[in-house]
Amino acid sequence: VVSESRRIEPWDRSYEELVSFVEEFGNAKVPRQFPPKPSLGMWVCTQRQNYKKYSKGHSSSKIIADRVLLLNKIGFEWNSFNQ
Repeated sequence: VVSESRRIEPWDRSYEELVSFVEEFGNAKVPRQFPPKPSLGMWVCTQRQNYKKYSKGHSSSKIIADRVLLLNKIGFEWNSFNQ
């Protein structure tokens, strides 16, 4: 039997981690260096980079409209800030 966690796409897994972060801290401002989940800060940075490409119509963007909507739903910060 394949465990549920193995069938989850990497993007979805990171999104779930971000949702947990929002539930715990009340916002989606994940620091680039977040010791409990180091990969989460980098994933957030990557989403911002991909969104910039997406918003400019670049075909190299790896983000799709459905994912943008999901991130907006939880109050994702598209602009980086001093971390």
